[in-house]
Amino acid sequence: MFKKLALISALVATVALGGYLWKPSGTEIAGSTLISAAFAQETTATTSEAEPAEVIDMSLGNPDAKVTLIEYASYTCIHCANFHNNSWDQLKADFIDTGKIKFVYREVYFDRFGLWAGMLARCQGPEKYFGITDLLFERRDDWLLKSDAEIAEGLRKMGRIAGMTDETINSCLADGGKAQALVAEYQKNKEADGVESTPSFLINGKNVSNPGYSALKELIEKELEG
Repeated sequence: MFKKLALISALVATVALGGYLWKPSGTEIAGSTLISAAFAQETTATTSEAEPAEVIDMSLGNPDAKVTLIEYASYTCIHCANFHNNSWDQLKADFIDTGKIKFVYREVYFDRFGLWAGMLARCQGPEKYFGITDLLFERRDDWLLKSDAEIAEGLRKMGRIAGMTDETINSCLADGGKAQALVAEYQKNKEADGVESTPSFLINGKNVSNPGYSALKELIEKELEG
């Protein structure tokens, strides 16, 4: 029913984008090949040792709430898109906008496309993150296309719709240090929380997988009452 997590080692580390091949410096995290993405100007590319960047959890709601709900999801996962497009607004209205919970969204990277999308979503910081996430799920069929080049251009279009310039998009998505940090954080959190499929949810640290929204609502309410 859910998309099973893939090994990072199954992902390629050489990415064809922007009219040239860009090769990352080649680092391994916990024995798996590091993914890096390059969305740079369509000119000559140069690479350098990238310093790992800070990765912050993207959250909404009440930071001091009794209940913290963490969602693990991938932008390329159809089940994640279905949850977001069909249940997200209700979850937000029931628990997030009311201040009953703190909600944390954590990206899962099955493939380089999910990593590219995650980097795009983070381009303008926490203030724009969830709006871009909405866009990526709602218009998934517009950017998750057949070839690398089509997906690259599709994500650029999503960035433009979100109000970004090509310069901003390209600079953000060519950040090898950010790609490295995102992959490292993903692996650390996935292993710590025992996440094996997407979407998966944790309520106050307890992994409840993906029970569907009605059951998820009951579990949250039970935790709020406890």
